[in-house]
Formats: sequence, C-alpha cells, structure tokens
Amino acid sequence: MKHLAAPLLFAATFCYALGITLPLIEVDRLWVFSEQPSLIAIVSSLWSSGDRALSALIALFSLGLPALKLVLLHSAAYGQNHVTNRLTGWLHALARWSMLDVVLVAIVIFAAKTSGLATAITQPGLWFFAASVVLTAAISALVERNKPAD
Repeated sequence: MKHLAAPLLFAATFCYALGITLPLIEVDRLWVFSEQPSLIAIVSSLWSSGDRALSALIALFSLGLPALKLVLLHSAAYGQNHVTNRLTGWLHALARWSMLDVVLVAIVIFAAKTSGLATAITQPGLWFFAASVVLTAAISALVERNKPAD
C-alpha cells in the first residue's frame, strides 16, 4: 500500500495546492467586467468585505478540512499500526465533507449562469481541487482497506 500511496499522496497534495491558488471560475458581468478568483482570494475578499462568518465557514470546509485530511492521510500511510488504526476513524468522519467545497463552487457557477447577469466558466483551479478530493477519497479507501488489525 505504501508504494501506491506515495505517488497518490504527492499528486493529491500537489492538486490541492494548485486548486486553492489557481482561479476556480471566471465570472463575466455585463460583458465588461471579468474576475477570476481563486479559493484563497474568495475567502480573503469575503473577510475584508465584512462577511467574516461566511469567510470562516468557507475557509474551514474548503481549506482547513481538506488540508487536515491530507495531513491525516500522510500520517496514516506512513505511521505505525496503532497510529493508523486511530486515524482511520478520523478519516472516515472527514470523508463525509469531501465534496462539500466542490458542490459549493458548482452552486455559485449555476447561480451566476441562471441569473442572466453574469456568465461563469470553470477554470483549472476547480479541476485541480476536484482531482485532489477524488485522490484523497481513493487514498482513504486504500488506508481503510489495508488497515492493520488491533
């Protein structure tokens, strides 16, 4: 498992880093104004505009939990048996929130397209972020399947 986990963990971490820093969507408003925010830029913009609760919520679910899951996966993949056994419970709990951030961006894109005031086009950041979510889910399944006995 460790031989397969290493390249998958590297790919998931790399995709996560690109997913939060590259533009997620391109929003064109009134055919004149265009924005290409990254996830970090969205959180920062919400925070600075006074929407601190929403910013903190998005930061927690879209930045914090995926980063925590990657850290736990690295620990579980390379840790001792007793560490891996304890971490699989945490990984299972985090798995429930895995696609929440991708769904959130999809809802924003849908809302922009259906409002008629703006057009929204997915950008590479969204695809890297989604790839990170899929890769971490695959690694979680590998860790769970190869979980050592107590």
